[in-house]
Amino acid sequence: MVDATITNVVEALRESAFQITGTATDYDPLINLIGNARFVLIGEASHGTHEFYQQRIEITKRLIQEQGFTAVAIEADWPDAYRVNRYIQGVSADPTPAEALAGFQRFPTWMWRNTDVLNFVNWLREYNDNLPDNAIKVGFYGLDLYSMYASMEAVINYLDQVDPEAAQRARYRYSCFDHFGEDSQQYGYTTSFGLTKSCEQEVVSQLLELQQRSAEYISKDHQLAADEFFSAMQNARLVKNAEVYYRSMFSGRVSSWNIRDRHMAEMLEQLVDHLDQRETPSKVVVWEHNSHLGDARATDMGKLGEVNVGQLVRDRYGQDAVLIGFSTYTGTVTAASDWGGTTELKQVRSALRGSYEALFHQTGIPQFLLLLRDNNPAITNLREPRLERAIGVIYQPETERISHYFYACLPDQFDAVIHIDDTRGVEPLDRTAYWEMGEAPETFPSAL
Repeated sequence: MVDATITNVVEALRESAFQITGTATDYDPLINLIGNARFVLIGEASHGTHEFYQQRIEITKRLIQEQGFTAVAIEADWPDAYRVNRYIQGVSADPTPAEALAGFQRFPTWMWRNTDVLNFVNWLREYNDNLPDNAIKVGFYGLDLYSMYASMEAVINYLDQVDPEAAQRARYRYSCFDHFGEDSQQYGYTTSFGLTKSCEQEVVSQLLELQQRSAEYISKDHQLAADEFFSAMQNARLVKNAEVYYRSMFSGRVSSWNIRDRHMAEMLEQLVDHLDQRETPSKVVVWEHNSHLGDARATDMGKLGEVNVGQLVRDRYGQDAVLIGFSTYTGTVTAASDWGGTTELKQVRSALRGSYEALFHQTGIPQFLLLLRDNNPAITNLREPRLERAIGVIYQPETERISHYFYACLPDQFDAVIHIDDTRGVEPLDRTAYWEMGEAPETFPSAL
């Protein structure tokens, strides 16, 4: 009876799926679904799968060329991404896309320093260069909060140029962190346990001073780009939120997770407010991991009290937001075995029985798009909670079920999903011997 039911589900999926064959029209159904939405959140089921980056890039190009999207916001720190932004807008000293990506030195470097992103940055620069005069150029921005010390430096560097006295005040405030040796976790540990005083008041005061003097800084020099002041504000905001985040790390995962995702949602909102000062409302593509962009309420995360960017954006913007996820059944992935570990090309185990990935594999379609807002038997059947896999920067196949699976209701989590059955790891710009060698495919005794 169970097999018959699964067979019916698989048949319904085959009828509803849009095959991806590499043609220019592959994503027409998705573009139609997006329509006039202002936010398209495109996740990926790992931090290191070539096809996820490739397809996400192709979708983003169409949104830029056809739908008027002018910003890409990614799961990365503001200073590193803003260096790329300067490059693609033609106001950078970096001579090449590879140089523009040089800021991404924090683990995992392969997440943004890879050949797919390199080619996309090159495309963005060429696209912007070919725009008519006075046209709005596409921007590239980061939403994450791990660059606390780099962001402090960026605030000070900005103020050195526009207000040296204010720069000195910023140095004094941020010197509160000096004796931690740029070790954010050490700061969090000692302050959360009351071993040293926190720097909360200092970082809040710095952000407030920037906010209060915004008109003065922008009007003082009419050549000063409003974007540069906004970048300084985003860095100061990041420092404030990162200070809270690192103090929360030792009080529980849910607390720190929520602080991080609320920060990313806040950075996105501030970015939109800034871009909306132009003539037309902004449209933004967001690139993050599935677990950040699929609505947390449709997964085990919600039961644990966790929120995420996808949920927060849906709550704020409603139908103006479209959430897109990815899945894979097997292949290879670029990942590490431990946090801060060596970049490896690892084998991805075949998806567990009973998972969405295993169900999609049974369709026999190598690559397909599924629109989850549709009201048909395929989507109705997917509403039964199933296992779903998420591979982060760390992949631990020996503890696959515990480390990488959770229950989800896919149609509530995303508006569309893209399944690519057999995938390969993204190619890092900084290769290691471990990545070059890869892993031998796992083999299992036939008697088992």
